[in-house]
Amino acid sequence: MNKVFLFDTTLRDGTQAEGISLGVEDKINIAKAMKKLGVHYVEGGWPGSNPKDAVFFKRMQKINLSPSKLVAFGSTRRKNIKASADTNLIQLIKAKPDVFCIFGKTSLLHVKDALGTTRDENLKMIEDSVKYLKKTGKEVIYDAEHFFDGYKENKEYALSTLGTASEGGADWLCLCDTNGGSMPSEVAEIVSSVRARFPGMRIGMHAHNDCDLAVANSLAAVEAGAEMVQGTLNGWGERCGNANLASVMANLILKKRACVANIGAKDIRKLTKVSRYIDEVANLIPKKEQPFVGQSAFAHKGGVHVSAVMKNAATYEHLPPESVGNERRILISDLSGAANLKARGKQLGINLENKENLNAVLKEIKLREAAGFQYEAATASLKLLVKKIEGKSPSFFDVKSRRVILEYGPSGKKCEASVKLMVQGKRVYEVAEGDGPVNALDNCLRKALLPFFPHVRDIALTDFKVRVLNPTEATAAAVRVFIESTDGAEIWTTTGVSEDVIEASWQALVESIVYKLLKR
Repeated sequence: MNKVFLFDTTLRDGTQAEGISLGVEDKINIAKAMKKLGVHYVEGGWPGSNPKDAVFFKRMQKINLSPSKLVAFGSTRRKNIKASADTNLIQLIKAKPDVFCIFGKTSLLHVKDALGTTRDENLKMIEDSVKYLKKTGKEVIYDAEHFFDGYKENKEYALSTLGTASEGGADWLCLCDTNGGSMPSEVAEIVSSVRARFPGMRIGMHAHNDCDLAVANSLAAVEAGAEMVQGTLNGWGERCGNANLASVMANLILKKRACVANIGAKDIRKLTKVSRYIDEVANLIPKKEQPFVGQSAFAHKGGVHVSAVMKNAATYEHLPPESVGNERRILISDLSGAANLKARGKQLGINLENKENLNAVLKEIKLREAAGFQYEAATASLKLLVKKIEGKSPSFFDVKSRRVILEYGPSGKKCEASVKLMVQGKRVYEVAEGDGPVNALDNCLRKALLPFFPHVRDIALTDFKVRVLNPTEATAAAVRVFIESTDGAEIWTTTGVSEDVIEASWQALVESIVYKLLKR
């Protein structure tokens, strides 16, 4: 297998996904992350299409992206004009990238209906544009848009568009499955056909994921001789997305043992970190089920699975999670056995070797999960539950009563909470306001505890999630609340369940503070 080059188009094709918008600074930060990962080609955008991309390329002129190469994207010249007069191509050159990537039409359907031109003029558009950009002395990648559909419509014309790009001086011919409708067997056959027609040219693959086959099609293309794979990290992209480069590179390096330019086994250990970082930049929640890098990629829940994994990880893991920078997670639920609990306890620093305590904790978890609790993510609540059953949970304070008052008037909503506590043998009564009932209770509880436990002020709530457990019960439905907290050094999650959302929130809120106090 030849050396494979990875071409990342997250900053251009990826941003065409619904709900994704990146500012210039965001794009720069992601480009730098791609450099750390070792991606060979980083496509920055289309400088001729919008002012933001033009600014991005101007900023990037002062940033060293080596060994990665910065790519500017654009289209072939417009019909019936000279390439030197085409604004799009002029802007590409002004952007001063390391590499140019332009796309042209392969499918006669698009030549006729999208461009509204002739077969011959389309071929001239391709050749003229490639020649014009090659005069700069820089590398040119030609993306044959809708190539696989065009090949099926009219094989000879599709191949003639590639021949024209080759004659114009293109360094790469990249075959695009733009509608994402091709099968891996078709991709392999067609890529092999192109390799046979153009034995001296370097071939690339650009797959979309409309049939959930973009990664499979990319790997099939490589097996058939393609030396470049274009895609986006985490599979961002229009409609169903593009080939997920995270999965492509992990499969190539760790499964196929392919030689990938700039990226080796050591570099791919950064994969999970970079994957989650770009989601964070785009304000997206990472997909838990994403292969290799997802939070659930190496998560084990069934008792039989966990028991086997703890003896030999290869029983239920296709590779070590550390090889891609991920980690194994043992989940606790009503499906758990003793092996789950012991293994998860070990990960959390809880010793559950005492069989009596272990069985008691397991029984309590199953009862609580039947009532709606969930401890997979709420590790702080799990720790507190174990401490309670072991009789090692100190009573920092005792809640005697609490009250929340919501008042609606001409000036809007007003929320007030009051709590009565026993703390260190003293009666404490406090009142506080907040933006809502949970916020008011949080403010009130902290205010009451602060004189006794000053480090309570370090706690900040970072996330609040509510899930309705039985929607058919309508307003009487039980809810599960998760509260994520941090003190700057650690992040922890607690949970509560009740038919009353304020009560469920209060349970999680109290446990969040108790966990912090227990840490001290």
